[in-house]
Amino acid sequence: MSEFSGIWIPLITPFHAGAVDHAALDALVRHYAEAGVAGFVALGTTGEPAALDEREQDAVLATVLAAAGALPVVAGVSGNHAGAVRERIEALNAQPVAGVLAAAPYYIRPSQAGVIGHFAALAHASRKPLIVYDIPARTGVRIELPSLLELAGHERIVAVKDCGGSLDKTLALILDGRLQVLCGEDIEMFGAMCAGASGAIAASAHLRPERFVGMARALREGRLADARAIWHTLVPLVRAAFEEPNPGPVKAGLAACGLIRNELRAPMTRVSGELEEALARLVV
Repeated sequence: MSEFSGIWIPLITPFHAGAVDHAALDALVRHYAEAGVAGFVALGTTGEPAALDEREQDAVLATVLAAAGALPVVAGVSGNHAGAVRERIEALNAQPVAGVLAAAPYYIRPSQAGVIGHFAALAHASRKPLIVYDIPARTGVRIELPSLLELAGHERIVAVKDCGGSLDKTLALILDGRLQVLCGEDIEMFGAMCAGASGAIAASAHLRPERFVGMARALREGRLADARAIWHTLVPLVRAAFEEPNPGPVKAGLAACGLIRNELRAPMTRVSGELEEALARLVV
């Protein structure tokens, strides 16, 4: 089985004067590698992929792969045109990615049979491991537990990014054991990892990454009290990172650290002045 565990960074896409800032992106990847993260997701939701054209997406992925070195990189792929998503998956077969992260087709709200058929088709098209992204708040459709358990039978469907909002479903997936469970709701990561989730794909881990890595290491080593103490220091930061739409707060925090410029593409906007000040106090 492919190993999708620990703290993964769903990378933001930095901009400068409206263009992708590849120098800043390269520096970010190297910064997180030094902090000890387990891997990266390029072109996930946090990376504003809907605001990037295909050429820009390819260039972002190339920069991340070059900077990541030996660390694994997962490529995010989403959309509601089934054929186009499959074509993108097939194109990624030639790339040295560790896997593909794919959400259910957004807006369409297919039946569970349609959801299963969608992911099965993507898995058949891919030569890379597939991580199912369960995020009904963005797609409009839940991936129900029986559907996930059926998909777990496919040899290339190996993990789930769990933003499903159901503790019962999370625990059932952990107990079933066939899919690695990566928490995608940052405020729930400590509890999920204590229960047996393999790790987290955490936007808030852009900020103070070494603390997130330290918490995960302490849990892995059975040092619960140490992990809990670290987590308690991180909770205010995690809450602030999602007080306004992602990735606005993360970008504001990174800008306060001098790592990027605080730019987003419409319709995303910079966070409020009040939140920007609060984030600066938490990260500087």
